[in-house]
Amino acid sequence: MINTNSEINKVVLAYSGGLDTSVILKWLQDTYNCEVVTFTADIGQGEEVQPAKQKAEMLGVKEIFIDDLKEEFVRDFVFPMLRGNAFYEGNYLLGTSIARPLIAKEQIRIAKKCGADGVSHGATGKGNDQVRFELAYIDLNPDIKIIAPWREWDLTSRSVLMDYARDHDIPIPVSKDKPYSMDRNLFHMSYEGGNLEDPWVEPDEGMFMLSVSPESAPDKVTTIEIDYEEGNPISINGERMSPATLLAKLNEYGGKNGIGRVDIVENRFVGMKSRGVYETPGGTILHVAHRAVESITMDREVMFLRDSLIPSYAKMIYNGFWYSPERILLQKTIDESQKTVTGIARLKLYKGNCTVEGRKSINSLYDQNVVTFEEGDGYRQDDADGFIRLNALRLKMYSKVYDSKVDKNK
Repeated sequence: MINTNSEINKVVLAYSGGLDTSVILKWLQDTYNCEVVTFTADIGQGEEVQPAKQKAEMLGVKEIFIDDLKEEFVRDFVFPMLRGNAFYEGNYLLGTSIARPLIAKEQIRIAKKCGADGVSHGATGKGNDQVRFELAYIDLNPDIKIIAPWREWDLTSRSVLMDYARDHDIPIPVSKDKPYSMDRNLFHMSYEGGNLEDPWVEPDEGMFMLSVSPESAPDKVTTIEIDYEEGNPISINGERMSPATLLAKLNEYGGKNGIGRVDIVENRFVGMKSRGVYETPGGTILHVAHRAVESITMDREVMFLRDSLIPSYAKMIYNGFWYSPERILLQKTIDESQKTVTGIARLKLYKGNCTVEGRKSINSLYDQNVVTFEEGDGYRQDDADGFIRLNALRLKMYSKVYDSKVDKNK
């Protein structure tokens, strides 16, 4: 049902130039009789950006915003997420999820700048992105009017959208060789829909854009070193780089070595299971490197506590609660834990694998004099006797009371 509660004069549309958002642009003009402002965020999708401007102009758009947000995206969204080692359901590095808060924030900023009273997006009524966009809109501007076309119009299928595009002279290139939808940014590439909707069907090798298959990767090891400063990567092989440049370089390393592909069935926030195929080459490398530096610089109990927060933290990002008070609270805790995480990780990249070869830090808590099996003066082995007795005390008391009542083998 179309939102007709109040008149909407100007709408900022998150616009990619693809089929969905091109149809939405025209539909907004016709249905709401309003001015449409397009916003395209350059967050590393490359060739998609400039054609979007040309298509918007063709459809009569007067105000077109294309902002290069790659550095902000990596510095203020990807890196904070990686400091928290966020993994959703043990596999997904949240490449799509983390992009939506930034796009929504810019839409709200542009709406304020050009006097728009509404915002719109191209997310379907079945997916998570509609939730991510709209939770961010409401959090950043509770009074903004939101138009979600997929929940309002009667264009119920991809073929109907194609018919609408043809009827309104909207040029949309669609390849029959790629019957699925894609989403790309500097952190990842995602594929879903079409023939991927059958979770038994193997993805076609020709689909992948960021990486070669592990089988096709060079039969030669690539070794790299990544420097970290307070939980953030700052250089590769001693060369300091900006956040976006560093991630792009790691994407190259990972892609050439077949690193970062995952094929999962995930639990969407809206209540259904969905199959997604992802490429996150640079992000996968950073996840491994970060854990390596943490392993020698973080206190044990601090690490255990932070790690216990990862499932909740990842779920917040996946579900669209980036600007929520609980995510911000967790982020502050995570960032406090990262103040000691400064050091270098040396990694071996080979045929889909990223393994740690070494790690070192000026903040290292690893004391070779304590852990050595040779003679050292940092630890007396008989000190363990009292430690074990103290920890065993509660087990001893429990056994005295319950051993005769409980069969522990059941």
